[in-house]
Amino acid sequence: MHERDRVSVGVPRKRDPELAALMHAVGCRPAWLTLTLVALGSVAMTASGLDLALPLWLRYLPLAASLVLFGLPHGAVDHLAPARAAGEPITVRWLGVVGTLYLLLGGAYAALWVVAPIASAALFVALTWLHWGQGDLYALDALGSSHLDSTGVRAGTVLVRGGLPMLVPLLRYPERYRAVVDAWVALFGRELHAAWLFTPDTRLAVGLAFAALSVGTLAAGYRADDRGWRRDAAETWLLWAYFLVVPPLIAVGVYFCVWHSLRHVGRLMGVDDGARTAFARRGTVAALLRTGRDAAPLTAVSIILLVGVGVAAGVDTDPRVLAALYLVFIAVLTLPHVAVVTWMDRAEGAGLG
Repeated sequence: MHERDRVSVGVPRKRDPELAALMHAVGCRPAWLTLTLVALGSVAMTASGLDLALPLWLRYLPLAASLVLFGLPHGAVDHLAPARAAGEPITVRWLGVVGTLYLLLGGAYAALWVVAPIASAALFVALTWLHWGQGDLYALDALGSSHLDSTGVRAGTVLVRGGLPMLVPLLRYPERYRAVVDAWVALFGRELHAAWLFTPDTRLAVGLAFAALSVGTLAAGYRADDRGWRRDAAETWLLWAYFLVVPPLIAVGVYFCVWHSLRHVGRLMGVDDGARTAFARRGTVAALLRTGRDAAPLTAVSIILLVGVGVAAGVDTDPRVLAALYLVFIAVLTLPHVAVVTWMDRAEGAGLG
């Protein structure tokens, strides 16, 4: 066991400088730089009119890249992460528990997509909202943000951070947002009857309410001398700007790969003594390669399974249809993944407590 402190369930994690360094190097600097550059590039292309000429395949490229570039792989270490978070050896029992969890929850959710795709799509949005919010909350904690000292501020942070990629694209790009959701439910021969959600009045009301939540949450946690609060505020407004100026498919695809997934990879490194040692001795790339090695087998299995489902179902090769299939596949994996991460939160004294 590494010399870092293990914590009892429900007891907050002590300040861990090594984890903070990992999170900053892996989950923060690449994300800040990438999202800023993509946002500036999008503004420049919109101003010049070039964004209208973007080929369809290029808009789907970030989502496709997430198959192998952190997106899908970041959940492919779930069979190892719970034991490591608990400070226990990886045993057949641990592997069996996680495997059973994926089989039961993933299987049930896959069945729900077949019989109730609209409800399943809504559940996926809610799950992703929660999961991306809890991922950012963990990262802020790891970086030593002392302003997150009440359940109300922590819950608000989860709602804001998870809602930014889920909600803000709807405000600026309602038709493109709706096209993605329509493609999900169309896979199952259904149509989305929710035109009211995309009207200007609804989007204005939702946008104002969410902006108020963003400001209110930051105000409730305000600490004049807290560097963590300033980082939280800067990231929040960066994400607001990013999702307002970058088209949804590109915005969410890039965010999924280099923001959410890399932050979870930083967390995985934090519970893996081998990755910590590699980071301390040989740097970020060595730690990433070690975690990538852990993720490679189940990433390959997942890709093979996804391709097999697509071939067996005779899915059209149109990028929009393939993306819809991939998102449904991700949704099925997200439910057990959220369960694993929530258990890790409890084991590490993280989360909303």
